[in-house]
Amino acid sequence: MAAGAAGLFLPNLNSYGFSKNLKNTSANDQINIGSIGINGMGWANTLKALKVPGVNLVAVCDVDQNAIARRLNDKAVADIKDKIKIYSDYRKMLEQDDIDVVYIGTPDHWHALMMIDAAAAGKHIYVEKPIGNSIGECEAMVAAQKKYGSIIQVGQWQRSSTHFQEAMSFVHSGKLGPIRTVKVSCYQGWMRPQPIVADSAVPDGIDYKAWLGPAPNKPFNASRFHFHFRWFWDYAGGLMTDWGVHLLDYALIGMKATVPKTIVGLGGQFAYPDYSQETPDTLTTLYEFDGFNLVWDSAMGIDNGSYGRNHCIAFIGNNATLVVDRSGWEVIEEKRSENKVIVPLQKKSNNGHQQHQFNFMQAIRENKPELLNCNVEEAAHVAKVAQMGNISFRANQKLSWSAKINQFENSGINEKYFTKEYHNGYQLPKI
Repeated sequence: MAAGAAGLFLPNLNSYGFSKNLKNTSANDQINIGSIGINGMGWANTLKALKVPGVNLVAVCDVDQNAIARRLNDKAVADIKDKIKIYSDYRKMLEQDDIDVVYIGTPDHWHALMMIDAAAAGKHIYVEKPIGNSIGECEAMVAAQKKYGSIIQVGQWQRSSTHFQEAMSFVHSGKLGPIRTVKVSCYQGWMRPQPIVADSAVPDGIDYKAWLGPAPNKPFNASRFHFHFRWFWDYAGGLMTDWGVHLLDYALIGMKATVPKTIVGLGGQFAYPDYSQETPDTLTTLYEFDGFNLVWDSAMGIDNGSYGRNHCIAFIGNNATLVVDRSGWEVIEEKRSENKVIVPLQKKSNNGHQQHQFNFMQAIRENKPELLNCNVEEAAHVAKVAQMGNISFRANQKLSWSAKINQFENSGINEKYFTKEYHNGYQLPKI
């Protein structure tokens, strides 16, 4: 596949000193943000945004009033909390005229509707990864950005980490020799499903109907709520989409690849068969590309993944293997090679999560969406590749993808899995 296609974008890192130049930000450069979904990463993103000079938090929205109360007691917003407007319905927040940028940190099944509505309301947007919860949602979000013209950054913040870019430059140098396999390992010891508990009454302060939104109506169950929504197909896609959009992203960038020819996903609930989960706690997925194979290997509840890391991307070449994770990158010698290539561990040199916010705000202030390190189209592309792996696992069969028609070759698979059915009166807009 040709370089320059979707998913191969090499991020811009020239704005790392952005904050140093804005200590005296003018009134015209002030950017007001409103944050939807502030229980987890949504709040982490918000706090990082507030470290960019001239960024002001003017509104928060969450269906859990307990989360709002907890976050507004954060010392980081102690001086401004009385000026922050509070919402439980995000659509009402979008009507607030002085909001320039909307942050979306909800469960995955809400990302598409909220991003599209925010774009239609004329807001710029930061949306958490994975961008969509189905291939169809991803494509609708790309179309919405093109229609409304919002500047939209997606929360794949590793694209703003300098050491990942240094590693990709080394991969592209050819020094590793021909690369026949890329292994992506994701072992997350701190992530595990919850024990099965009985359905219960909705806790006080939570609008559960609004939390479900377009997902099917089901009784409240603590093992599916808040952080643990990740392990249920109605709301997310397990480790494959939660971490896959970070790691598969750089596998594609490193190989200058776009879409696979075939996909086969094998796994199950092997480690926690009696716990509350639908997504696999163990998954191995093989993606076939022209000239190389890409292997995804994930496991919940344990940390001892490939090369002694709990996550990494390994480019295995004839001369050497490059391994990169969030701590840094190194090149490991292939002992049989005559072209000795060794690079000791190169540690990370910047805070990618913080830089991602600098980059986003710079693109807004300069009105240059091309500056974004992770735009909607690129994020949607890798999210679709992650979805392909999950769909193969769920269908229990090897699948072929047609780049020509942008669908699986099996029409029955497309009908069943391409776009999730919406419920409770919600519809995915046709853009």
